[in-house]
Amino acid sequence: MFDVPAVTSTLTAVLLLSGSYYLLQATRSHHLTDRVNKSLHALMNVLMAAMLWNLVPSTTLAQIAILTGAALWFVIQSVARPESKLLCGGSQGRVQCLYHGLTMAGAALMVAMMGHPTAGDKTVPAGALSTPHAHHTVPAASQSTAAATFDLSSALAIVLTVLFGAAAVTFLIRLLLTKSALTKSVLPHASAPKPALRTGHLLEALGAAVMALMLTTMA
Repeated sequence: MFDVPAVTSTLTAVLLLSGSYYLLQATRSHHLTDRVNKSLHALMNVLMAAMLWNLVPSTTLAQIAILTGAALWFVIQSVARPESKLLCGGSQGRVQCLYHGLTMAGAALMVAMMGHPTAGDKTVPAGALSTPHAHHTVPAASQSTAAATFDLSSALAIVLTVLFGAAAVTFLIRLLLTKSALTKSVLPHASAPKPALRTGHLLEALGAAVMALMLTTMA
């Protein structure tokens, strides 16, 4: 995806480290929904890392199906009734679940765009030139449909790039506020922030930044 190997390697390391952290959290959780959510985050990070290197392209449809299902799962949690006792409780939890659903949908979009050539791709299939009377031109209607689909995908990629860029800044600000405002020097009666909370904000910020960078290459 990226022409600079150092960039690709760095992003891969970030994604795999984040995926490993989420997987570890999933194994330690005693709540079924929390285990499922953390496992989905771990899987998404692994799929995005594989996407950077164009690995397992034969499983594109399966990846899209899994990520789309994960997006729907988070959306369902965000709109579930409070008595269902799912993970996303309270207004903040519901917003967080909606964001995670958007993250999964963004990853699904990237996999879909990686699996299809652009409208301007003029690559001729292998062996096509061996047929003397074969027609190598794509019908105008097909070209128009492909161009419209690609333009729509590009527009979505641009919108998601902006959203995830803003999310990265937001989580970074929350991380800084968590480390400073909730200390005894500022709030004498407040307890120090939990390391897990700081780690969560850091991972969310890194994840959003990686999503924005990857989507930029597809916009």
